[in-house]
Amino acid sequence: MNDATTLSFEALAKRIEAILRRAGLSDLHAGAVSRVIAVGERDGAKSHGIYRIEGCLRTVATAKVSKDAVPALHDDGSAVIRVAAGGAFSPAAFELGAPVLAARAKDLGLAALVIHDCAHFSALWPEVEALTELGVAALALCPSYATVAPAGGTRPLLGTNPLAFGWPRPGLDPYVFDFATSVAARGEIELHRRAGRLLPEGWAVDADGTATTDPDAALAGAMLPFGGHKGSAISTMIELLAGAMIGDLTSAEALDALGTTTLIPRHGELILAFSPERFAAGRPGDPFARAEALFEAILGQGARLPSQRRYEARRQAATGGIALTGEEIAHLDKLLERGVDA
Repeated sequence: MNDATTLSFEALAKRIEAILRRAGLSDLHAGAVSRVIAVGERDGAKSHGIYRIEGCLRTVATAKVSKDAVPALHDDGSAVIRVAAGGAFSPAAFELGAPVLAARAKDLGLAALVIHDCAHFSALWPEVEALTELGVAALALCPSYATVAPAGGTRPLLGTNPLAFGWPRPGLDPYVFDFATSVAARGEIELHRRAGRLLPEGWAVDADGTATTDPDAALAGAMLPFGGHKGSAISTMIELLAGAMIGDLTSAEALDALGTTTLIPRHGELILAFSPERFAAGRPGDPFARAEALFEAILGQGARLPSQRRYEARRQAATGGIALTGEEIAHLDKLLERGVDA
C-alpha cells in the first residue's frame, strides 16, 4: 500500500471533518479542528498533520474533552479579551476571538486574547498567520504538559511550550516562526519511534536522567530545552505568562490533572496582537517598508526566512494537491469506519 493518493486541501479537510463528526464532535468543533489538521498536512508539517487525529479521538474516547461546548467570548472593552473554551478543543475558541483581538489591537495599539480551559494540540502558526491576514503582528504562546526537564534538571517539569510570531507583509507571505522551546516537538519523537529511528544526540534523557537516543526511553523520561539555559528560561517565561498570569494551568499542573501524556493536554493560551501603525505613529518611515528592508538584507546574505519551506509546500499543494501514502489513506478509512473505537 505504497501508492500515493493526492487530495485537495478542501477534500482532505472534509475527510478529517467526517472522522471527527463520526467521533461525536459538534459541527463547530469538527470543522475548526479539521481545518487546523489539514493545514499541517498541506504545509508539510507531518507532526501536526493527520498524525494528530488519533490523539484527538483518544482524548474524546476518555471524555477528557468536551465534544460540543460552545466557546463564550467575554469582552469588557479593555485590551484583554477572554474566550472560555469550556474544555473543548482550542481552534473554535481562537476563531471566535481572533477578529475581536485584531480590531482591538488596531484601536489600542496592543491587545491580548486569553483562551481558558481548552484542549490544545495544534500548531500555533495558523493562528499568527490568521492575525497577520487581519493586518496585525502577533505573538502566541501556551504551555503543554510536563515532558521537558529544565536545563540542568533530570525530570519533566516544563512543557514543550511553543512560541509563534507573525508579521504581516502586504502582498507577500507573512514572516512567521513557530517552534517548541524543547529541542523538538513531542510529536517528532513519536514519529521517530514509529519509524524505528534513533533520536539525534541531545534531544532527551531517560527516566534516570541519562542522555538517550532511544525514542521509547525518551518518551518515558524527559525531553530537553533547546539552547540549554536560554531555552529553559524562555519555556519558564511561557509557563508564567500563559499559565500563572492568565489563571490557567502550568504544564506540571496540566499533567497532574490529566494523569497521562497520551491524551491532549488541557490548559490555556495567550495571544498578543500589535498594530505596527499605532506603535510607529509620528515616527519617520513606514514600519512595513522598514521590515521589508530587513528581510531583503537577510535574504541578500543567502540566508532563509523562517517558514519558507512551509510556504513552498503550500504552493505545491495548491497546484498538485496533498499526497498521502496508501498506509495513511487506509488509516483514515479505519478511523472513519470505527471512530473512537479505532
